[in-house]
Amino acid sequence: MVILHAFNWKYSEIIRNLDNFEQLGYGAILLPPPLYSDINGTEWWQRYQPKDYRILLSHLGGLPELREMLDKAHAKGIKIYLDIVLNHMANEFRDDKFDFPGKAELKNYADNKDFFEKNKLYGDLSEPLFSYEHFHHYGNINNWGNAGEVMYHNLSDLPDLNESEHVMKCQRDLFKALDDFGFDGFRIDAVKHITEKQIDNTADADFLKDRFMFGEVLAISENDLDIYMRPFLKATHMSAYDFKLFMTIKNAFGVGGSLRWLKNPEHDALALPWDRSVTFVNNHDLPYNDGFRGLMLDRHDELLATGYILGKDGGIPLIFSDNNESAGKFPEDKDRWSSFYKRTEVAGMLKFHNAVHGQKQYPLYDDDNVLVFRRGEKGIVAINKSGSGVNVPFWTYGSVNPGTYRDVVNNYTLKLDKEESFNLFIPPRTVQMWLLES
Repeated sequence: MVILHAFNWKYSEIIRNLDNFEQLGYGAILLPPPLYSDINGTEWWQRYQPKDYRILLSHLGGLPELREMLDKAHAKGIKIYLDIVLNHMANEFRDDKFDFPGKAELKNYADNKDFFEKNKLYGDLSEPLFSYEHFHHYGNINNWGNAGEVMYHNLSDLPDLNESEHVMKCQRDLFKALDDFGFDGFRIDAVKHITEKQIDNTADADFLKDRFMFGEVLAISENDLDIYMRPFLKATHMSAYDFKLFMTIKNAFGVGGSLRWLKNPEHDALALPWDRSVTFVNNHDLPYNDGFRGLMLDRHDELLATGYILGKDGGIPLIFSDNNESAGKFPEDKDRWSSFYKRTEVAGMLKFHNAVHGQKQYPLYDDDNVLVFRRGEKGIVAINKSGSGVNVPFWTYGSVNPGTYRDVVNNYTLKLDKEESFNLFIPPRTVQMWLLES
């Protein structure tokens, strides 16, 4: 299965494109946080500043659109996952900034009762949700290497929820209501900022045992992995964004890096365990947060790396797609991800991934610039990161031979004809993904 991260897409736009997603072969869609946020807030970060758990409403749409989307997606066999913020509430400039949703908002609910009831997920909207005693009051995070400070202090002035009995109950009530609604899984945002108790409070709930749960544990160094990622994997059954593999990919495609590092990264401790990994080559934190833009891959390397994560065995690949929000500040981002998910090459990669899903991976050839492996007996992946074309010999044992294969990325064909070895030409800066045709 491949997840499409429809980042900051309006729900109506997703509904209009469901046929396209089905035809391309996406198995799931990840939505930005749907909890009540400023409906006039066009900025992407508004979705990460919830005002109330009990209402599904934002600039992207409301509960009725989510119901329509869910029903139509399920009819096509597509799952819907939600990004959920548990760490904090919205940073709002008002006197009662630790009361949620706040006196003015409660009055707004009462004055526009029919509208808010239409978008209500659960609960009594005449009652407040959180107040001052439900938050930490230690100031902002200063030492990012101190796990306690990262968990208990504020992230950029955002009111940081504590683990009181009331907060834990509200968060379980939220997930129970979302589960009852029919959503298929959840991404937990900012995991390293919440405690194990808070994670277990929802992740271990019986009613979520059949839902796919994964966390965003932003860990890009060995120190981060030791402090945040490894404890998370040990303490929970949840999957996580595979930042370990992402950094391995970035380094492998970089100057002086070797594609040999991608031959079996799980075995070499260069990736998360295959069954706990959500793989990616871009996510919203990289282009949208100035401090992380240096982690982004070269534009063409990103395409080659996408072929790698969709070609390899293990992990659940995530493909990022936005609406050019970062291009206002960074013009070079224009159309980089808005249409990436449906590029001809990516559509071919999806076809390959879905055709060989569950087939074991076997190495065929590797050096610093080239990686070739097969998936089962019907698929072959070849990547050349260098600026020169190469001829690569590999044994044909294990592949259907004789057989005709098509490169679903570049639309080439090749024939294996009973020889024990084959000499494959891989043009410079190319990924090939060969599928058996006959």
